[in-house]
Amino acid sequence: MQEGTAQTASDIKAIQEKVEKESLFVRELMVEMGKVIVGQKYLVERLLIGILANGHILLEGVPGLAKTLSIKTLSDAIQTKFQRIQFTPDLLPADLIGTMIYNPQSGTFTTKKGPLFTNLILADEINRAPAKVQSALLEAMQERQVTIGENSFKLDDPFLVMATQNPIEQEGTYPLPEAQVDRFMLKLSITYPNKKEELEIIDRNAEVGFPEVKKVISPKDILKAREVVGQIYVDEKIKDYILNIVFATRNPEEYKIDLKDLIAYGASPRASIYLNLAAKAHAFLKGRGYVTPEDIKAIGMDVLRHRVIVTYEAEAEGITSEDIVKKVFDHIEVP
Repeated sequence: MQEGTAQTASDIKAIQEKVEKESLFVRELMVEMGKVIVGQKYLVERLLIGILANGHILLEGVPGLAKTLSIKTLSDAIQTKFQRIQFTPDLLPADLIGTMIYNPQSGTFTTKKGPLFTNLILADEINRAPAKVQSALLEAMQERQVTIGENSFKLDDPFLVMATQNPIEQEGTYPLPEAQVDRFMLKLSITYPNKKEELEIIDRNAEVGFPEVKKVISPKDILKAREVVGQIYVDEKIKDYILNIVFATRNPEEYKIDLKDLIAYGASPRASIYLNLAAKAHAFLKGRGYVTPEDIKAIGMDVLRHRVIVTYEAEAEGITSEDIVKKVFDHIEVP
């Protein structure tokens, strides 16, 4: 598909029709998840963006905010395999990827695959496990394959990792290095429900068991939807907007933004790639065949909050990467 100036109105219309047809499942999926999950529209939408844009998600929030329940419900609604792995300090890489088992009778080794061989993975409290285990998971996320002994095995598609992380100040954690955090497409910050939502949570949990979630789509449907997401039109002005936002985190003075001495490292090229992909997935969820600046704004914080590293001076002043991203968005001209 030709983008840019050669893109005609009829091409965009054709994409729009495809999006309308392929995105019909989104509302049904939201309804099914709403049977179990109260509120958390932001989390549910971001999970879908992760699946549609083929990117992993890092979730930070206190315990008890339905993180596990959300991804379990999503896997129930899309006929996929689901694994929850509780990360602990004594976990070994083989506990994730699998190992070779020796059979003394035949004198041969057989491969025992680990829990990574599934579609949706909840890596619970990823920062509780040592670096070796974290890197084994992150390698699988990046390469979409696992090596056991001398053999490499491709992981199933779709393959989505949702990792939860404790707030760093808790004891006994191994913070993820910046280079590893960068491999997550989105980093979400989950907050408490409001009073009305929490009242509904109380009422629902007074009942016995959760409602059954209906299967809405298959993995094959997701792969088909991904193809359509890839075709969504992104205008050259929108691409420039993405680049200006990312470059402003690296060289704020060029964009006349007063952030001198507050940014240690700006966003990596992955930020540009993921902003583009996640914005397309966001447009798809809204039933549109083209990306608008609103899509970039909606998804921008989730793509950038873990990619902008603040200096010690910024930390001393209580300035976070979120404050910096907000300032960049406020200053960069919207096309």
